[in-house]
Amino acid sequence: MAGEEMNEDYPVEIHESLSALESSLGAVDDMLKTMMSVSRNELLQKLDPLEQAKVDLVSAYTLNSMFWVYLATQGVNPKEHPVKQELERIRVYMNRVKEITDKKKAAKLDRGAASRFVKNALWEPKQKNTPNIANKGKSKH
Repeated sequence: MAGEEMNEDYPVEIHESLSALESSLGAVDDMLKTMMSVSRNELLQKLDPLEQAKVDLVSAYTLNSMFWVYLATQGVNPKEHPVKQELERIRVYMNRVKEITDKKKAAKLDRGAASRFVKNALWEPKQKNTPNIANKGKSKH
């Protein structure tokens, strides 16, 4: 797959898929090298606890996903392997972190402003000093 040379070891039909796989693996390798160039402690010191949790969860999910792919390449059904439960467990925690993040982003209610808004939007009856519309057309004879 160096360049565009075709290899006779595999069917020609899967050449594009294998090229895409090789490209993806190269991208993963580059990302891992970047992550490994900075010490974990140095990276985590710059992050708040929620961001630290996100980094840990993404790292664990990525590692387990790669192991899933490894099992599949070795002929082992990853759906019957404990790695499936681990991926599901990590997904649950990722959803919890997402919920916490969404709650932090949600708009906070300013009770005073909401109260004023509702009070001004409500209909108020007219004062008794003003004449009643129903009585306007009637004469007092």
